[in-house]
Amino acid sequence: MTDIGLMAYYLGIEVNQREDGNFISQAGYAREILKKFKMDNIKSMNTPVECGVKLSKHDEEEKVDPTFFKSLIGSLRYLTCTRPDILYAVGLVSRYMEDPTTTHLKIAKRILRYIKGTIYFGLLYSTSNHFKLEGYSDSDWGGDIDDRKSTTGFCLTLRPYANLRNSPSETAAEYSRAGVAVYRLRSYKVLLSDASRSLVSALDDGDK
Repeated sequence: MTDIGLMAYYLGIEVNQREDGNFISQAGYAREILKKFKMDNIKSMNTPVECGVKLSKHDEEEKVDPTFFKSLIGSLRYLTCTRPDILYAVGLVSRYMEDPTTTHLKIAKRILRYIKGTIYFGLLYSTSNHFKLEGYSDSDWGGDIDDRKSTTGFCLTLRPYANLRNSPSETAAEYSRAGVAVYRLRSYKVLLSDASRSLVSALDDGDK
């Protein structure tokens, strides 16, 4: 066995072990994606997706090559390992991989434009003896215009996904997602207690 020093790279993920913590990013992989899809010389965008955009499986625009589209989305999905800021946008266009149109491709390319201007974004796992675990949840109501399902998510585990059932109201959708987030927090509470750590007091108040 040979000691090759601190980890600096693993499966396309760059690791920078600094005094303030470990910073992971995929800058090199992002550049490869831009070059692969011929988007390395395009103008960047400030956001990954336009606010309020609505997509449909029944879009009547011109069809595009599904293989090309799936390759693009697959590349973007791996990039979300260190880029939670594009999770929603990538999840949105991932719904249309079977029969994509020029509209769907345009949205996917906008994500690439955003990446062009944020190549060095990543995640910092800071070094600290003082921390607290927090969770945030949110939901729309019937945002999918094809089946009226709500898109919900919580940033405890950064895992947004489509609801498995329709919600009768926006309030119900948000309460449903908040419930899942609290459930996750409860499991983390047990895990952290084994390490002599505690959760935020808000969870303790609702856990009595």
